[in-house]
Amino acid sequence: MSETFWAVVPAGGAGTRLWPLSRKGSPKFLHDLTGSGRTLIQATLDRLEPLAGERFLVVTGQAHRDAVAEQLPGLDPARIVAEPSPRDSMAAIGLAAALLERQDPTAVMGSFAADHVVTDPDTFRGVVGLAADVARDGLLVTLGIEPTHAATGFGYIRLGGPLAGHEGAFMVEEFVEKPAAALAEEYVASGSYRWNAGMFVARPSVLLDLLAAQDPDFAAALRGIAADPDTLDEVWPSLPKIAIDHAVAEPAAAAGRVAVVPGSFGWDDIGDFASLAALVPATDGLAVLGDASLVRAVDSTGFVAANGGRVVAVVGLDDIVVVDTGDAVLVTTRARAQDVKQVVAELGESRPELT
Repeated sequence: MSETFWAVVPAGGAGTRLWPLSRKGSPKFLHDLTGSGRTLIQATLDRLEPLAGERFLVVTGQAHRDAVAEQLPGLDPARIVAEPSPRDSMAAIGLAAALLERQDPTAVMGSFAADHVVTDPDTFRGVVGLAADVARDGLLVTLGIEPTHAATGFGYIRLGGPLAGHEGAFMVEEFVEKPAAALAEEYVASGSYRWNAGMFVARPSVLLDLLAAQDPDFAAALRGIAADPDTLDEVWPSLPKIAIDHAVAEPAAAAGRVAVVPGSFGWDDIGDFASLAALVPATDGLAVLGDASLVRAVDSTGFVAANGGRVVAVVGLDDIVVVDTGDAVLVTTRARAQDVKQVVAELGESRPELT
């Protein structure tokens, strides 16, 4: 990769569907959720290091800055940017773009969330390399994941025609929201759609100029913070709370300014315990995370996380999800894994210290 490529790693969100493993004070990117021995944010930097070298910017919440620095001891602390409060992905990624625009005008940046899993990093890096080449021509580029099933929990990208001069890249026809099951089946069967993983590659000035075309005040505010970092705390609360997809990617695609590089590299955003269970090795149908010596299972399948220091026994249960963290125990099924966030919402009112 060129020495002008920078990796931006937004590290935010609470991961409420993975409660009680993931909490506001210790979100999922700070945990080893696959049993690899590396937390999700550590694994993210591991797979990007061959592309970016030391050229990283990690954008995280003020409350998590110290934990991020502790987990990434090889990263210059000056490369960890702390948000005063969550303002969604456009503000986080846009601030990184504004900082890089001033620091390295020739830069190409790629934004990759800290809480995703990639099981084929070599193929991933090849896709990112092509995306960076395309981005140098002035386009916003996204990575499109080859769908393995008709998922209803992801947005989709509709492929347009091939991009001249860049074999393997295509123009983006449109971004579409999470579909119902029947429509997702149609998308996958057509072969014209890819999952939207929210990974974007662009020159920082291109990204900010695309934002300025939709919201000039927003772009100007981000560039103003980069010019005078002392204004961060004052200006940040006034920034719009919006995802980069809605703020930039969707209108830019409508204007013919977005390309996509499709790829298949074992991607998952670990959105709930059902997806996490599929990533953890299973024995006789039961995946175990944490201290396996604490788990006793009889004729049971599903997922158990034993992090509470006590024995967890499951007997005669199929597709069970049991998570013990010592101060909380979750029991559900993989089919209802998405509904965990409802418990978190209720606890936020009655027992906020547990969220």
